[in-house]
Amino acid sequence: MSNFDKKQWIELLEDEDLAFIKRFILFSGSLKDLAGAYDVSYPTLRLRLDRLIEKVKILDSQKIDDDFERQLRAHFSDGKLDSQVFKKLLIAYQNQRKGTK
Repeated sequence: MSNFDKKQWIELLEDEDLAFIKRFILFSGSLKDLAGAYDVSYPTLRLRLDRLIEKVKILDSQKIDDDFERQLRAHFSDGKLDSQVFKKLLIAYQNQRKGTK
């Protein structure tokens, strides 16, 4: 059983993500008001929320059973890796896993 099987998705989020969720709730889900609080545009805040939604989906996914791949996908969805780097790392990792099985 992997560490991810033992933890809920919320436990795997970074403090920054949790702070965003808390503020989102305290602003009653109003993206317009939250954008004002962060002093960013609505589209910028919407992008942040969309990335967080994708990250939660990945962290909660039962289809990904490998800790490293889950983290890699979460970092990509969070915008921390560009698509070329993500693809190269994922392919290299998958090839390495095939070689060790």
